[in-house]
Amino acid sequence: MNTTSASAEQRLKDLGINMPCPPTPLGAYVEAVQAGSLLFLSGTLPVEGGAPKFVGRIGGELSVEDGRRATRLAALNALALVKEHLGSLDRVTRVVRLGVSLVTTPEFREHPKVADAASELLVSVFGADKTSTRLVFGMASLPVGVCVVLESIFEIGD
Repeated sequence: MNTTSASAEQRLKDLGINMPCPPTPLGAYVEAVQAGSLLFLSGTLPVEGGAPKFVGRIGGELSVEDGRRATRLAALNALALVKEHLGSLDRVTRVVRLGVSLVTTPEFREHPKVADAASELLVSVFGADKTSTRLVFGMASLPVGVCVVLESIFEIGD
């Protein structure tokens, strides 16, 4: 697949990715806010059909592979929110920042491997030339018991 010329929407089709329904807020906030050419997303979780998936600690009840699946699902939910807000992923000109918060055991050390699942998905959809900066944190807990929350900022064009 030629990622330099294909649009993000075409890449999704080529990858066989079906977008989930955009998640709805779990509290008193909005999922996306546009400020100028930047689109800020609230934390996206690994939820399906409004229900949390992948509950527990990575390195404990959940394996690295479970963490990667959870992180990829959270990234898919972020893409669904971007598409809902913008109408098309093709309006994204760059993924500016990706923040990955993980609930892990204290001795867990493979945070980058888990976070890579989101980064790899975003590169597959938008291309390597639109790769973001990234910051990964280990946490004691996250909302509704999920093992990952993503924070993302996208630059958008017309």
